[in-house]
Amino acid sequence: MFLKVKQQINLITDIPGPNSRRIMAELAEYESPAVTARHLARAQAGGMDCPIVWSKTSDIFVEDVDGNCFMDLTAGFGVASVGHAHPDIIKAAQQQMAEMPHAMGDAFPGKNKVLLLKRLAEITPGNLQRTFLTNSGSEAVEAALKTAMIKTGRPGIIAFEDAYHGLSYGALAVTSYRERFREPFLSQLNQHVHRLPYPTDKTNLNDFIQLLEATIQQNSIGALIIEPILGRGGIIEAPAIYLKKLREITQKYGIIFIIDEIYTGFGRTGTMFAIEQTDINIIPDLLCLGKGMNAGFPISAVIGTDDVMSGWGDAQGEALHTSTFLGNPVGCAMALTCIDLLENGVLANAKNMGDYFKAQLIQLQKSTPVIIAIRGRGLMLGIEFDPAHQKALLKLCKALLQRGLIILPCGVLGNILSITPPLTIQKTHIDIIIDILKIELTTFFSGRHCEECF
Repeated sequence: MFLKVKQQINLITDIPGPNSRRIMAELAEYESPAVTARHLARAQAGGMDCPIVWSKTSDIFVEDVDGNCFMDLTAGFGVASVGHAHPDIIKAAQQQMAEMPHAMGDAFPGKNKVLLLKRLAEITPGNLQRTFLTNSGSEAVEAALKTAMIKTGRPGIIAFEDAYHGLSYGALAVTSYRERFREPFLSQLNQHVHRLPYPTDKTNLNDFIQLLEATIQQNSIGALIIEPILGRGGIIEAPAIYLKKLREITQKYGIIFIIDEIYTGFGRTGTMFAIEQTDINIIPDLLCLGKGMNAGFPISAVIGTDDVMSGWGDAQGEALHTSTFLGNPVGCAMALTCIDLLENGVLANAKNMGDYFKAQLIQLQKSTPVIIAIRGRGLMLGIEFDPAHQKALLKLCKALLQRGLIILPCGVLGNILSITPPLTIQKTHIDIIIDILKIELTTFFSGRHCEECF
């Protein structure tokens, strides 16, 4: 089930290496400047701000084009749930590619689409059973919002501050993470979105309920969307009691309750879905999924109850909502294999290693005063620093890359180190990571590096 990976951190050039700098300089000449132009001058000058360019992956390891080997603490934005390039996933993809790489989703589907939809109905909680397959997290969110609108006929949407639901137009309207993402497009975005503060353990419950009900009563609200744990927003958990109240109030007013588990789903928090970790039976009307769903191929989904999905009515000729690659046979084959791997050991490992990793980070916190808190569940963890250390954190991530760790900051203020490795990580890997963190945190927050960052 788990790979016996013989790889280890192995750095043989300066980081980034010459090949990474050369390729990034070339990429910056052809890709939209919104993505890579900022790296051009740095790459040409040999600066460390240039990213590494990936070449090969295996389990929790990434090899770059210069032959350097790193541990990946991002799982490729949370995608590599069962590890990078798991041989069972690759085999499923190769077999399906050889037989049929593409079908016609809503017109003439492949059999894997049917098998996957049935499997999703089996593994999701409650009576969620009807699915829209989509290609990205943003698309899953947009399909959910369209479903709510067509079911209720009410345009209003409640979303939450610091949320990240994607950057395409429909999803961007409900995304709050980083205001600058929305600012250039505000005039074209959905004007019916109402934002409330994201609930935390510091939120007053009565005040939260009063604000929520007032917003509902003053507007024509048809949907409410929330992440059970903010991902890019800083690894912040919504307490179960608040999710319960959201479920109760949305039912009271006939509002479609959407939970976005694109990041938290498929084992990231130690169970298949984060909402399964409470004992108060929080079942949404619609559940958005993606990222770790098949460990490496564009696929996502929104699954809902029969009642809510029935709002669409039966398809009349052309479907009202579809896409060219809906239910791609390769992606579906990979997802089926990924679910099997999760259920046959990877989920348990995510829980156990998550507990171990968090315990080690808490010990690290005790000897590192600049760490404010350790947050999260399973292998979705965050190390919180004072927001004043934002610049230091950016430099710290670059220094950790030069030590062989791929890690990114998150949070609206950029003051959280996000730890979301592949769910196949082992204790030996975690111990190495903790040792590297100890060294770099001591270096950065006790001497000249810290002074340079303020």
